[in-house]
Amino acid sequence: MSAPGHHGGSTVAGISVVICVYTEDRWEDILAAVASVRTQSLTALETLLVVDHNASLLDRLAKEYKETEGVRVLANAGPRGLSAGRNTGIAASSGEIIAFLDDDAVAERDWLHHFAEGYADPAVFAVGGRTMPIWESRRRPPWFPEEFDWVVGCTYKGLPEGRVRVRNVLGGNASFRRTAFEAAGGFATGIGRDGDKRPLGGEETELCIRLTRERPDAILLIDDRAVIHHRVPAARERFHYFRTRTYAEGLSKALVARSVGAGKGLESERRYATRVLPAGVGRGLRDALLARPGGAGRAGAIVAGVVTAAGGYVLGSVRARRGGATFSVVRIEKDADGEGAAA
Repeated sequence: MSAPGHHGGSTVAGISVVICVYTEDRWEDILAAVASVRTQSLTALETLLVVDHNASLLDRLAKEYKETEGVRVLANAGPRGLSAGRNTGIAASSGEIIAFLDDDAVAERDWLHHFAEGYADPAVFAVGGRTMPIWESRRRPPWFPEEFDWVVGCTYKGLPEGRVRVRNVLGGNASFRRTAFEAAGGFATGIGRDGDKRPLGGEETELCIRLTRERPDAILLIDDRAVIHHRVPAARERFHYFRTRTYAEGLSKALVARSVGAGKGLESERRYATRVLPAGVGRGLRDALLARPGGAGRAGAIVAGVVTAAGGYVLGSVRARRGGATFSVVRIEKDADGEGAAA
């Protein structure tokens, strides 16, 4: 394995990897995620496992990695939720680049290498990658449209291919310069998953928009060569979860729009809704006419997803206007001892 920050003789900024974890139900997934980071072609400076208010899991992971060089286990120092966990990891990290990996995903060997390539341009402040689903049933449900793979935390049909400039990266497979957080602050608490049963999201979108407001010159990229594989459990292959997640996304988008404005907050979603989804419905109906499996189901799922997301957005907007939305953006600093602090 190469030395930290080196690949093929070229020197790049050190990369810290943050994996936020919250349940022992994903024990084997967590071990696999860490193992995939430790076998990267570009060696990570460190891997930080941030445990979200679960003392049993914290103790178990601390024992598991007690003798493992380069892996640190720490408790979420903020309120329950993914945003605060990420902020804890950012504050405690040492790298010039901080990468984020979902706790139920594994990264391909050149994942960090492709991230690092993007930062050769000093104007690049964030690089995301491509997330591929691993269906527990071993195949995509015939009715499940690729346009809605974001429902299960994966790259969806309609995103541009290659290495391209984007409004925002997707949080489960992303990286940022440390200076991005110095400019814009950390992930906002009050948006995204917070330990309850509702699968909210949107915290990375809000951060990226806030970042480009603070630094209009900042470039954000997606490089689809930076691949991770994300496990999709059987429960998330069902239409009930699909409907719940799309509704929650509507709620989340209302919060993002409330925080950063509907103009930027819904810019990409308008193109997606007016171009990508109608084309998906058309393909589904064509497949149905040709008697191909799942065509009618995919078309119907797209329509249902739009309706439930729109319903969530309307309700979320009403709640936000009535004062039901509160956001907190922390400043992420290092103390004199080099330890992290989110203040």
